[in-house]
Amino acid sequence: MEILIKATQFILSLSFLIVLHELGHFIPAKIFKTRVEKFYLFFDYKISLLKKKIGETEYGIGWIPLGGYVKISGMIDESMDTEQLKQPAQPWEFRSKPAWQRLIIMLGGVIVNFILGIVIYIMITFTWGVDYVKSTDVTNGFAVHEMFKDFGFKDGDKITKFNGDEPLDVTDINKHLFLRGITTLEVLHEDGSVETISIPEDIGSLMWTNGVMEPFTPRTEAVIDTVVVDSPAEKAGFLKHDKIISVNEEPVTYWQEFTNLVLNSKEDKISVTLERDGIVQNLLISPREDNTIGVSNSQLRGLTIQHKDYSFFESISIGNSLAIWTLKDYITQFKYVFTKKGATSIGGFIAIGNIFPSTWSWQAFWSITAFLSIMLGFMNLLPIPALDGGHVVFTLFEMITGRKPNDKFLEYAQITGFILLIALLLLANGNDVVKLISKFF
Repeated sequence: MEILIKATQFILSLSFLIVLHELGHFIPAKIFKTRVEKFYLFFDYKISLLKKKIGETEYGIGWIPLGGYVKISGMIDESMDTEQLKQPAQPWEFRSKPAWQRLIIMLGGVIVNFILGIVIYIMITFTWGVDYVKSTDVTNGFAVHEMFKDFGFKDGDKITKFNGDEPLDVTDINKHLFLRGITTLEVLHEDGSVETISIPEDIGSLMWTNGVMEPFTPRTEAVIDTVVVDSPAEKAGFLKHDKIISVNEEPVTYWQEFTNLVLNSKEDKISVTLERDGIVQNLLISPREDNTIGVSNSQLRGLTIQHKDYSFFESISIGNSLAIWTLKDYITQFKYVFTKKGATSIGGFIAIGNIFPSTWSWQAFWSITAFLSIMLGFMNLLPIPALDGGHVVFTLFEMITGRKPNDKFLEYAQITGFILLIALLLLANGNDVVKLISKFF
């Protein structure tokens, strides 16, 4: 059932984004009196699940859910239909239109993606407001990764300022460190002292290289919230709400202490003392090969979450800011794709589908859809032939130099770009399959 809910949200979001993206091409094409032969959700190689011709345009749904397209007369696109290009250019064809009109037609899709992302973020802010956590709301401070302890941070620190400014939501610390160039953090240590700690300029790269993506996590009570079915923990008799007291006779106060002791244990069997309904008892557990045991804890236990609602006009500013920072963050992290680790981290449809929650939430659905809209807008602007960005580059070249690339060159460029995109698609979805299989072996 959870998989069905995730898949439904993914398909609904993807379909919504594809249709509006293609409308971004379709509408200016019609305004400039350019013939649109097809408007399709998904690809219809050989077969259409549904189609209907209205006027000069065939509208339909294909059977290959890898995107969608509008087929514009006189344009070399995904269909690779070059027969019409052998004939003299007609007034209604894309190739006969002025370069500025062709540029607008090609940019229409990504413009819609960006505008859509902004509008959704505005409506999310207006409808649901914003949840945030102030520094004082992290009851037990943060648990700190060993790598960051070398910079001077300590377990229990409360982070009070990013780069000299008090953050709206202190739990954004990991994202800001990785993507937004934090150079100093002000912290309140458990002993009451305040210290400003300098951060290396290349902290994002250091986090990525060392796999430390969450150096700060709110310290929470060592209470089990979830026991995975058929896990070592379930077989050993662990239950939800069990409070951990010690591991191998080492006392435990916080969840992070419990997980560290379990993960670093070299014993075949781990002795865990816990309290259940006021009764203290001891359980022996045999961890998996990676020393995990199949339990989790909610970070919300250590946080006080505040909420603020915004008027519609206030939401416009907040929504714009969310969209802009989403784009900036995505561009910043995009550079990591070109590393060896990044190549194996690229995800396909399974990875994207797993972003959606396993229970239906309209707030989560629209938040993820807004993010995907911004992401698709950026990806489509990449200067790769077969993407909108590739067509834009060729059109800008023509506008600047006054020379139009010949059709044969555009045809070969389109083929090259298409092969590159297929290779990336295979890599991304291949990574998904490998990760999926590795869960069972």
